[in-house]
Amino acid sequence: MKKENKNIESKGIKENKKNIESEEVKKDKKENTNCKSVVVKKEKKSRNQLKKWLRQTSLTVLLIAIIVAAGIGINLAVENANLTDFDFTQDKIYSLSEQSKQIAESVDKDVNIILINMAEAQEDFANKYNSINDKITVEVIDDVTARPDLTEEYGISSDSSVIIVESGDKEKLLSSYDLYTIDYTTYTQKDITEEALTNAIIDVTTDEKPIVYALTGHNKYSTDYFYYFYQDLEDEAYEVKDLDLLTTGSVPEDCSALMITTLAEDITEAERDAILDYINNGGKIILFSDPNSTGKEMPNFQDVLDEYGISISEGVILEQDSSKMLYGTPSAILVTVSPNTSVTSNTNMNINACFMTTGRIDIADSEKLEELGVTVETLATAGENAFYRTDYAIETTSKTDADEDAGNATLGALIEKTIDDDTTSELIVYANNIFITNLQIAISQQYYSYALDFYNNEDLAINSIAYLTGRDNMITIRKDVETTNYTVTAEQNTIILIIIFTIPVVIIIIGIVVWQVRRRKK
Repeated sequence: MKKENKNIESKGIKENKKNIESEEVKKDKKENTNCKSVVVKKEKKSRNQLKKWLRQTSLTVLLIAIIVAAGIGINLAVENANLTDFDFTQDKIYSLSEQSKQIAESVDKDVNIILINMAEAQEDFANKYNSINDKITVEVIDDVTARPDLTEEYGISSDSSVIIVESGDKEKLLSSYDLYTIDYTTYTQKDITEEALTNAIIDVTTDEKPIVYALTGHNKYSTDYFYYFYQDLEDEAYEVKDLDLLTTGSVPEDCSALMITTLAEDITEAERDAILDYINNGGKIILFSDPNSTGKEMPNFQDVLDEYGISISEGVILEQDSSKMLYGTPSAILVTVSPNTSVTSNTNMNINACFMTTGRIDIADSEKLEELGVTVETLATAGENAFYRTDYAIETTSKTDADEDAGNATLGALIEKTIDDDTTSELIVYANNIFITNLQIAISQQYYSYALDFYNNEDLAINSIAYLTGRDNMITIRKDVETTNYTVTAEQNTIILIIIFTIPVVIIIIGIVVWQVRRRKK
């Protein structure tokens, strides 16, 4: 019995042991299975991550390739299209001016601009003309030896840097020296490529240049004082010629406009009669005259002015308004010309000019003007607070009892005289001459500027001649790429000084107060 019980116990122990081993095996198997599952999941996750990385990398590479291809394509398209650059500079120094655009648009002949060994900047400017008018073509030549016709005709060598502008049988050659100049007020170089190209286009497309005759023989200023003004006129395809009426006897028939500047003495009766004949034939006259400060009698010249019902004063206009004069200079008057005048209507903007030691234009009454067949359009006036002085012995620049009010006095006028039903004579007169000269005006102890370069003096004078000669497309505001000097009125100077000194001091004081308040709160 005991033996049986022992066998049963032994058997039970074996079975229990077997069960325990079986459970352990199952557990191990399950653990192994779980481990394998984790490994499989990890491997699957790694493969997915690898696939995702490859997909993202491929997309990135593809995107980069598309961007690069698009960039190359856009650049090629822009190059082939010769598109103009965007110019965000205030003065638009990298864009064509309105004047150049008008000239380019008006060209009705084939014009070819040939650039030989020129820089990219000059090529860009030339292409701007082509983008406005396809009659203006551009040809770039880097190896002039391939064009023996050019080397023979213009005598240029393989290392020459030139621009040739040609139209029909007319041509204009510009060397690299013609594209730059020196501003002698600041001694800096300035680029005048646009000015040179535009003037060359005018030159080769103009059939007949208007001729401006400058009366000589009795003038206060020599022609040297008008050197830059004459140069500006010639650059815009005018011919400027001196006229001595005592030798010619009459104003030439090809005279587009007769220019008269301040006289130091009266003209002769013969000269007077020649000018009167010119007026009666519908002549165009532009007169720049300073006041007759010496009071010298000029009856013959006054006979000419009487035809238009005007005279130039002996006295001078002075300003009291600091915003209407150069800083500290009441005799240098800032003149605003309305954009609605015949001379400025094409500019669509106000023109500011500076008249220096100017007189005023005295105009006959309306009854007399009607008798003369004259109409007057005011071009320029003095400020509301201006006054008129005839006693040059008075040293103060302030108004005295000897002076008279001259608010809104006429300083410039366009006068039209009807001769008959078919003939009309025109006179543009300014009671100032200095503003078109290259007289040096001191700006500071270091710098000076020519009178012609102040504000829009040049524009006002040249636009006036353009109007008289029927060149309305030349009436414009010319782009100035020169160094601009510091020229301000007294009022502007005060504002600038306040900004420079007062505002920083106020900010410092506010900072100290805030710091003290915060310090006490702690």
